[in-house]
Amino acid sequence: MGILGLSERFSRLSKTSLSIHSSYFNRSRKRAFSELKQKITEDDSILPVLIVGAGPVGLVLSMLLTKLGVKCAILEKSTTFSTHPQAHFINNRSMEVFRKLDGLADEISSSQPPVDYWRKFIYCTSLTGPILGTVDHMQPQDFDRTVSPVSVAHFSQYKLHRLLLEKLVNLGFHIVDSHGSNRLEEILIREKELLMGHECVSVRTAHHGVTVTASFLSEGRHMQKDIRCNFIVGTDGAGSTVRQLVGIDMKGERDLQKLVSIHFISEDLGKYLMNEKPGMLFFIFNSEAIGVLVAHDLKQGEFVLQVPFYPPQQKLKDFSSEMCERLIFRLVGRELADIQVRDVKPWVMHAEVAERYLSCNNRIILAGDAAHRFPPAGGFGMNTGVQDAHNLAWKIASVLNGITPLSFLSTYEIERRQIARFNTELSVQNFKAAMNVPSALGLDPTIANAVHRAVNDWIGTILPEGLQRSVLEGIFSIGRAQVSDSLLNEKNPLGLLRLAKLRRIFDEGKSLQLQFPAEDLGFRYLKGALVSDDDSSSNAQEAPTGGRRDYIPSADPGSRLPHMSMRLLSDLSSKETFSTLDLVSLDKVEFVLIIAPLEESYNLAQAAFKVAKEHKISIRVCVIWPEKTTDGSGKTEAALEPWTNFIEVAELRNPPTSVSWWDVCQMTDRGAILVRPDEHIAWRTKFGITADPVLEMERIFSTIFGAQPRQT
Repeated sequence: MGILGLSERFSRLSKTSLSIHSSYFNRSRKRAFSELKQKITEDDSILPVLIVGAGPVGLVLSMLLTKLGVKCAILEKSTTFSTHPQAHFINNRSMEVFRKLDGLADEISSSQPPVDYWRKFIYCTSLTGPILGTVDHMQPQDFDRTVSPVSVAHFSQYKLHRLLLEKLVNLGFHIVDSHGSNRLEEILIREKELLMGHECVSVRTAHHGVTVTASFLSEGRHMQKDIRCNFIVGTDGAGSTVRQLVGIDMKGERDLQKLVSIHFISEDLGKYLMNEKPGMLFFIFNSEAIGVLVAHDLKQGEFVLQVPFYPPQQKLKDFSSEMCERLIFRLVGRELADIQVRDVKPWVMHAEVAERYLSCNNRIILAGDAAHRFPPAGGFGMNTGVQDAHNLAWKIASVLNGITPLSFLSTYEIERRQIARFNTELSVQNFKAAMNVPSALGLDPTIANAVHRAVNDWIGTILPEGLQRSVLEGIFSIGRAQVSDSLLNEKNPLGLLRLAKLRRIFDEGKSLQLQFPAEDLGFRYLKGALVSDDDSSSNAQEAPTGGRRDYIPSADPGSRLPHMSMRLLSDLSSKETFSTLDLVSLDKVEFVLIIAPLEESYNLAQAAFKVAKEHKISIRVCVIWPEKTTDGSGKTEAALEPWTNFIEVAELRNPPTSVSWWDVCQMTDRGAILVRPDEHIAWRTKFGITADPVLEMERIFSTIFGAQPRQT
């Protein structure tokens, strides 16, 4: 059953300048919950949310907001969308978000290459030469749907972008080009518009929130237009204009590595690799060249080659199509008759997180690469951005609808910045693990970088640029000789030693890793829009190890709700099942209280309904019955009367001998779990409550929604 259909059934069953005139919003103090809420004034001339940047994060955020009934529009400074593949690994949690975006996850799963074509990383001296080592990153549990209703995916970013645009158009969005427009006054403030060729050049605060100045070209003339909005969200990438305009700095490690990305097509190479050595990444080391080949789609023969880049001795113009072809042939080990070089781009690897995610009274917000820049190792960049959007959307909606105070948005920064800092550290560790392989082969990247710095600092002051390039290439040629056929073989004592070291690295999992299940599904917010407890398994984030750790389901506050298959108790004839994650609606700001069919739990649910109604909070109660239950005999309906927004489900254990829902959550059935609209746990009790349930629910919602002191 589709997610949309399931949601409907649930409903039926439920009865370049900046002017800032105001100080940062960090002076709020705790007050009574009811005193803090104030619905933002509606004004047709004011757009509730303006998103700057139409990359995957901006498009996902616009879809989530639209589904929550929040009016929004998007500015994109480019006039066309890139077809450079860029990111390609979609982790479990992002696929869970996509699963609720009108079947997006299913489309990705059916369109991606077969998993056997991308599950491995291969290390070799050339693509047609001997293999130095292979690492398979997939394990049986990655596909058995025990811990998640979906699996990870390998799908190029530009293809994902196209699907997102299709979904956005289906939601009523229009993609607008400013050229030749005669209705600029309307176009620039209308909801559900993606405005191409419009650059944000200025932001300033005002009584309604923020005024944005957009620059665009119309009928050959450069024009500007002010857009008034309640909130602006910068999803405009690593070089974010929004971030620069509000003066937010990035903190971390810069310039870890400079590379050139060569996008090319070769069906010949794709067919060869499919038959001989299918994989996602190919790490190639030989005496002529070094590079990492990303196989985006072997069937289509689409690849991206990443090679080290050393400016100013090397320049982008040096990477002509002919030069790129020669480089590719050296790494392949033979010429390719059908090669087409599509695009060449330089890029710099950073590991940085924005000092702040919020500015100007929480009216200006950063998300995605605008807020964090990671090494690509582990694929955390786009995935972290998707989860930024998932965390942010319901919070913006709750503020605009008067459910929560403006200060509530501080919890977005508190929660997501913590995760970004952790993912930065993990990405850096994984990047360093990737360097273990060339180091074992005598190709220590730190030495290459040191040589480059020496050339820049010393020789660069004496020799002309052409000679500098010759000196640099001469030194690198000597270094690459470490992987020549005469040296890197088991008959050579040094080669034998290095190959043995290489095998140990692979066997011990100390090379570059693809999957991090514990961090993918198990990331947990320690502070923010949640109620901490003393029973949590750990109240401190476990330090990243750089290696794979399996995900262990947990119902600790701040964790993502564990997945378990369920069936509707009222529809025994149906074989349709769904995930516990589907209990949470994507179309409204609604909390879910999960309980067992016990009297004290029903009393808690009654209290939750009462408190939620007083504070205009939407809440649904889910009663989970044991696996073999066939009929609730009206017990829940009688116990929760007069409230009707509840659903009864029964466990489907997989396999049948596995543990119950409450065991999965490491709780007793006398416990209860309150789930947020982003599927993270806001509060739980393992053993039930002894206090007055109404007072307890008042305390819980006040803690979740109350004004939070600013934390940095």
